[in-house]
Amino acid sequence: MPSTSSRPTDIVLHQASHVLEVAFDDGNRFRFSCEFLRVFSPSAEVRGHGPGQEVLQAGKKDVNISAVEPVGAYAVKLVFTDGHDTGLYSWDYLHELGASQDRLWQGYLDRLQAAGASREPGGAVNLHKFGASRSAAPPRFQTPPTDE
Repeated sequence: MPSTSSRPTDIVLHQASHVLEVAFDDGNRFRFSCEFLRVFSPSAEVRGHGPGQEVLQAGKKDVNISAVEPVGAYAVKLVFTDGHDTGLYSWDYLHELGASQDRLWQGYLDRLQAAGASREPGGAVNLHKFGASRSAAPPRFQTPPTDE
């Protein structure tokens, strides 16, 4: 993914609505469902170790994020309620996910349908395959006490 040079200024977890909101210093603000972030985790468990080794993540509709942990000045580690916690979401990766969210989500839904899998929990989970550090102020991490 190309480098965006954008850095987050705010990262807000809305646990009640299962949404992570990320504002960038270029003016972009993205709202990601926890399910979207889980199925597009940059971890080897999801992406594999090379092209063609991706693993379709089914049954993640109800997943939430239980923690957002900063990693240096370049990424966050998201801890999901299904126990997944191995992907590091770099600022560039989050920005690219946000800019491509609609296309990526539709592709994911198409792959689920082609595999006969479901977003619903218990929906053939993980069985099908489918074909920049800079010094600056870190973003503010917020978990509001109530949802919007």
